[in-house]
Amino acid sequence: MPYQPRVYRSWVKNQDLVSFKVIVEETDCYISAASNLSGKARRLIQKYRSQLKKYIASHPLFLTTLEPFAPEEEAPQIVKAMCQAGKASSVGPMAAVAGAIAHFVGEEMTAFSADLIIENGGDIYLRSTRDRMVGIYAGASPLSGKIGLEIPAKNTPLGISTSSVTVGHSLSFGKADAVVVLGDTAVLSDAAATCIGNLIISPADIPLGISRAQTIPGVRGILIIKGEEMGIWGDIRIKRTEMD
Repeated sequence: MPYQPRVYRSWVKNQDLVSFKVIVEETDCYISAASNLSGKARRLIQKYRSQLKKYIASHPLFLTTLEPFAPEEEAPQIVKAMCQAGKASSVGPMAAVAGAIAHFVGEEMTAFSADLIIENGGDIYLRSTRDRMVGIYAGASPLSGKIGLEIPAKNTPLGISTSSVTVGHSLSFGKADAVVVLGDTAVLSDAAATCIGNLIISPADIPLGISRAQTIPGVRGILIIKGEEMGIWGDIRIKRTEMD
């Protein structure tokens, strides 16, 4: 698939932090921290990718199923977390893979930086000692770049995930310009965004998506954009802004 510039990466207000990119095979993370922790981040990404690869080698259905998957008791924690998020959101565990890597890498890296933003394919792990603004990139929608999410420091850590048919290459059966989910973890927000994104075909489906979000434990808030229409629910703060 041709490379798609991730212009939205400049839309998290993080000028007080050091930003760097870490790529390990298909995992492409943009990280902001108190200092350049690229070496530590790379080792952690490799660690969790290795755990997933080994599990998939002996459980190939984990990779391909679009339905919830039940792991064994001895499965790695990242596998269990993906399966739990998939079950809560009625999707396969791999729907949460990008958010899972962001979350597990982030949790270990917080020992080295009190403020940490890890973006992996549109899924964000955010832990911060100050309030942050996260811009919303919604592809061709006229609302793209015109609004942002205000994230109070007291609400972190949390996960912020976007599912979109017009942004990125994640699998979606819907046609939303953006489904943005705030969740207790990036694992959950990733799976939930996929689930809800699958439901949005037209603006008329926005209430259905919001209703579904309300049934998923751990979802704190949601924003759905389809064309010129937008729906919001939960603990989510919107501010009009021009991101550059």
